[in-house]
Amino acid sequence: MSLKTLLEKDAHYSKFVRIPKDKPWTKRIAAFLAHSGDSWFWGVALALLWFVGPRDWRPQIALLFLGIFFTAISVLILKFLIKRPRPEGEWGQVYRSSDPHSFPSGHAARATMLTVIMLITGFWWIGLLMVVWTLLVDISRVGLGVHYFSDILVGTLIGIFMGGLAVWVFSFF
Repeated sequence: MSLKTLLEKDAHYSKFVRIPKDKPWTKRIAAFLAHSGDSWFWGVALALLWFVGPRDWRPQIALLFLGIFFTAISVLILKFLIKRPRPEGEWGQVYRSSDPHSFPSGHAARATMLTVIMLITGFWWIGLLMVVWTLLVDISRVGLGVHYFSDILVGTLIGIFMGGLAVWVFSFF
């Protein structure tokens, strides 16, 4: 099967799960879930936890923040090398204008990386909840039409790798 055929099938199946315009509440819920994976949201939340949370949380917060930073760099490098345009659509103009490339999904990579870190570092109960959250973020990105399934799949693989790498590198400090 050629790459062209795979990309066509990817676009077809991704379009199949798009949330229709006549489902405004479904779109609102999906938009909330999609934005819950934004890097700025996690950066602000972790910064607040750093300053108001217990001091013994700081190593975990630093690990998560560094994971976000290096995952973002990895994803951005790939996006600007590959330059796959986002699916056609109206939702997500912020993403479409600031980041017109869809492959791989930074949200999928970030959500997966955060989840992997929580699972590996002993916060398994939070990690299990985050597995569900990650799946919801991922499907919302496709449902809202800002990603294809292959963007999510490769983002997830990057997130698994970056989560494991972050924990391994952080273990030396």
